Amino acid sequence: MKVDRALLRGFVLALVLASSSVSAQEKVLKFIPQADLRILDPITTTAYITRNHGYMVYDTLFATDAKFRVQPQMVDKWDISKDKLTYTFTLREGLKFHDGQPVRSADCIASLERWAKRDALGQKLAQSTDSWTAVNDKTFKLKLKKPFPLVLDALGKLSSNVPFIMPERIAKTDALQNISDAIGSGPFRFVKDEWIPGSKVVYVKNTEYVPRKEAPSWAAGGKVVKVDRVEWIYIPDSATAAAALNAGEADWWEQLPPDLIPLLRKNKDVRVENIDPLGSMGIMRFNFLQAPFNNQKMREALLYVVDQRDYVLGIAGDEKNGHTCYSFFTCGTPLSSELGAEPLKGKRDFDKARKLIGEAGYKGEKIVIISATDQPIVHSQSLITAELLRKLGLNVELQASDWGTMITRRTSKESVDKGGWSIFHTWWVGADIASPASMVMVNLGEKSWVGWPADPKLEQLRQAWFNTTDAAAGKKASDAVQVEAFKFVPYITTAQFILPTAYRSNLSGLIVAPVTFLWNVEKK
Repeated sequence: MKVDRALLRGFVLALVLASSSVSAQEKVLKFIPQADLRILDPITTTAYITRNHGYMVYDTLFATDAKFRVQPQMVDKWDISKDKLTYTFTLREGLKFHDGQPVRSADCIASLERWAKRDALGQKLAQSTDSWTAVNDKTFKLKLKKPFPLVLDALGKLSSNVPFIMPERIAKTDALQNISDAIGSGPFRFVKDEWIPGSKVVYVKNTEYVPRKEAPSWAAGGKVVKVDRVEWIYIPDSATAAAALNAGEADWWEQLPPDLIPLLRKNKDVRVENIDPLGSMGIMRFNFLQAPFNNQKMREALLYVVDQRDYVLGIAGDEKNGHTCYSFFTCGTPLSSELGAEPLKGKRDFDKARKLIGEAGYKGEKIVIISATDQPIVHSQSLITAELLRKLGLNVELQASDWGTMITRRTSKESVDKGGWSIFHTWWVGADIASPASMVMVNLGEKSWVGWPADPKLEQLRQAWFNTTDAAAGKKASDAVQVEAFKFVPYITTAQFILPTAYRSNLSGLIVAPVTFLWNVEKK
């Protein structure tokens, strides 16, 4: 269907300007997010749009700063016993949920126990946990079965899944069931009555929030809100989003496609910048429960034909905004390595790939790639992969929807003829996959992240990394994980890239971080 862009832009303008309930004195930040918010629960999904929503509404016990140091956030003081088995945490004064109730130890314990059922690092912490107990409403203890050096790293985890603190009554929800009540103790309140899925999300300043005194640094420090209201305006058409920002109808566009960077840079009232110092990693994820990629040789075959340079250009548009990265761990971080990467980094070998496909016994089964047209990072990768599979003579079908629909569909374990899938593309910010602790590295079948790979050897090597106590041993253990991963192929890294953000010049205070934070942002 042909889209009338003028009509669409007029509709969006009306939506952006519609603020009948907002007084003229209020400062309103109009923000164009990377996707539509469909899921409110930041524990049941790793989707970054929901993670960003989480940071608006919730707070965390600890947080990671720009120097990768874990700092106390909701915690006032803490200590650890000499045998490294008991941690005691005391909450700081003035912590209240948006319903007016004080934040208690019981809320923290219930939230962490629910988070630990879904998050990869949380699962490892849970395996070493003997008990969580409340000393009183403000102090609680963690008792371990054995020392776990990454306790604070887990509690201060920067990105998906983040251990956000919720009221106990909400945190008691089954970890496999989405919550629908977004009440936190964070710097913004979610206005549920004004949430229009597919159009608009509204947050207002939490006037009861007590920020820390320290300067903001990534997720740590003082979360000082400098606007009265934030409106997320979902605009799936990139040209319309660019027009809204250029005209001043929107203040900030979180993530713009590379082809529109030159247009926006021509506007003296718009700033185009990279605020993600590590960049992101594109990945191709397989379904291990369904043919044909439950066969290791089928996955290995794609290693010989994927050319990351194609994906760099497809995602970033220009080599200035991306590069190849033949590592399972973010390039530029301490554990990055190219060990075992020869099939991926070498010259394309279609004959070798076809031979492996033949050995796998491929019989023309339909391969379904699910994609999202409103996520350029995802869709550009999907188009490249679909064409690549066709060149190999595979029976491939690209099925595209919007991002909200896709992240729901990727949880399906059905066959492709019943709404399932074979491949999907996504991306992870660099901080999320810099070590074997990440969700995407888990290979425990049904307990794994979507795709559900199962490789006992890879999990043994991953556990060996967790057991290390110094940097040298940790690097050796992560290298072993890397080598095994290139044999088993739980996923394929496609590119490392940056995608700039764009905002009006009357904004200041944006925090340079791998996650989009909206506190500290001032609008003049």
